[in-house]
Amino acid sequence: MKVVSTLYYLFIIFQLFSWKSNAKQCNKNTKFAPNQVVYTITVSQSRNGDFNKIQQAIDSIPSGNDRWIRIYVNPGRYWEKVTIPYDKECIVLEGHSPIDTAILYNGNHEFDRTSSTFISSADNFVAKKISFKNVYNNDENGKIRRNKSIKPAVAASVYGDKSAFYNCIFIGYQDTLWDVSGRHYFKSCLIKGAVDFIWGNGQSYFEDCRINVCGDGFITAQGRTSAEDTSGFVFNGGFVYGSGQAFLGRAYKPYSRVIYQNTHFSHVVHPLGWDNWNVALENQITYAEVNCKGVGAKKDGRVPWEKTLDESQLSKYTRQSFVDQEGWINQQP
Repeated sequence: MKVVSTLYYLFIIFQLFSWKSNAKQCNKNTKFAPNQVVYTITVSQSRNGDFNKIQQAIDSIPSGNDRWIRIYVNPGRYWEKVTIPYDKECIVLEGHSPIDTAILYNGNHEFDRTSSTFISSADNFVAKKISFKNVYNNDENGKIRRNKSIKPAVAASVYGDKSAFYNCIFIGYQDTLWDVSGRHYFKSCLIKGAVDFIWGNGQSYFEDCRINVCGDGFITAQGRTSAEDTSGFVFNGGFVYGSGQAFLGRAYKPYSRVIYQNTHFSHVVHPLGWDNWNVALENQITYAEVNCKGVGAKKDGRVPWEKTLDESQLSKYTRQSFVDQEGWINQQP
């Protein structure tokens, strides 16, 4: 295992308490458009790429990079732990498709939270058409391994501000996607797991994503710490489906905030909907469902403290108002 510097850990601690960053604008003061890729590095398990490991390609990018660089990953199953350090911004990690391009690892973080398959600590990061999988508890498709006890095992950890994921797949069982801190945008992604499998203190917007439950548990464990904390998870569109029965969320911290809008819920959604996990006063939690459909969207048995949001309150949870106030999403490739 590589030794991580004290400075790196201090940076992570800082990110946990605030999404605000000094994220630079990529391609600023250059002849390139804000969302234009300057050059591409190719990764391939055959001999036709610049590198045969994804981490090698990342390591080749200089610290302090401020121009969009694409790392294009050819089809393959890449068994490696991949880390993008905080000082390497403006990276696009793109696969051929999320079905045939995957990063896999089998670590668990019961004692070491750096064991995630993929860790992105840099601002201004984009991932497209690639899978992130942790196979400690389950196989590559998410089927549970019966010969070992379940432990937290993260597929992807995202620390940096202004991070976006398009048509990506995240597969795990417990703690699949650690949405640690910063503003993040997930578009048309598949996220699979059972226990707290979307969790953390991120300020994130999930648009048209598929949430695949593979066992009894909790979909989200959001960690908002105060009324002033800007973090939260907003789901707009998409589907919640699978097997078992799962709560839409439980309160990881006292002011936990999760909103589902226009989402289709199958039978896997627990009738109560939400859980306070005995860490939060119910009037401090913001959990809401707005215009959701499907057999799992019936509110007859929901907890009485679920919020009802009026139009003014809902206006705070659009993509633009919640995560994209500066228009950074359209400035990415």
